[in-house]
This record gives sequence, C-alpha cells and structure tokens, in this order.
Amino acid sequence: MKQIKPIVRVREVMKSDVDIVDGMTTVTNALKNMKYPETRTLIVDKRHEDDEFGVVMFRDIAKRVLAPDLSPKRVNMYEIMSKPVIGVDPQMDIRYCTKLFDHFGLSRAPVIENGKIIGLVSYTDIVLKGVITQD
Repeated sequence: MKQIKPIVRVREVMKSDVDIVDGMTTVTNALKNMKYPETRTLIVDKRHEDDEFGVVMFRDIAKRVLAPDLSPKRVNMYEIMSKPVIGVDPQMDIRYCTKLFDHFGLSRAPVIENGKIIGLVSYTDIVLKGVITQD
C-alpha cells in the first residue's frame, strides 16, 4: 500500500519578515531602511484599496538602476517594480508552489492572506525547510 506523504504548506516554510516600502521611496532610502536584506526583495505597497502590490528584487536594482548608470538617489521604487505580483496562498502545498514558480519563472513570491502580505516564500525556503519538514 502506498504511503501518503504529509502536505507541507507554504505557511510552514515562508519567511514572516518582509520589507514593504512606498512606491515613492528612492532606491537608496529603500535599501538603507531594509530590515531583512537576506530576502533580497522589497514589496511595494498598494497606493489604495483597488491597487495591487509591486515587487523589486536586488536583480531589478542591478539591471534597471546600476547597469544603465542611473542614480539610486533619484530613482523611485515604482519606476523599477514589477506589478502586479503573483501572490501565493499560505495554505498552498509547497509542491504546487514550486510548479507555480516554474511555470511563471519566479524564484520567490509574497504570501498573501486576506489581501495582506504575511510573508515571502522562495525556492530556498521550500528546499531548506520543506525537505526537513517532510522527514
């Protein structure tokens, strides 16, 4: 008889600590005020209830600010963000989360519950925490 593997949920592997910034914040100020640089991700907050979240990863800053030799003191986060973000439900099975990442070419995504960002999940979180949780 086939043994059923326990389901590991995104909530169990995600990072709860996320930096959320205003879109008008400059790249310099956003980086200076980052509390969780290990995530390499900044979430750009909604401007109003009907807006969507944006995301800026360190690679976006490298490609869109540093490579074209723009001043990070003059570039606002909204100018380089990707929007809307693809969010992940905290109850999602990590196996489906990895399929979602693969399908859309993602490496990380915000975890959204009731319209609020409650965390961030990445391939690293899934592999490091997910494999251990399954044992």
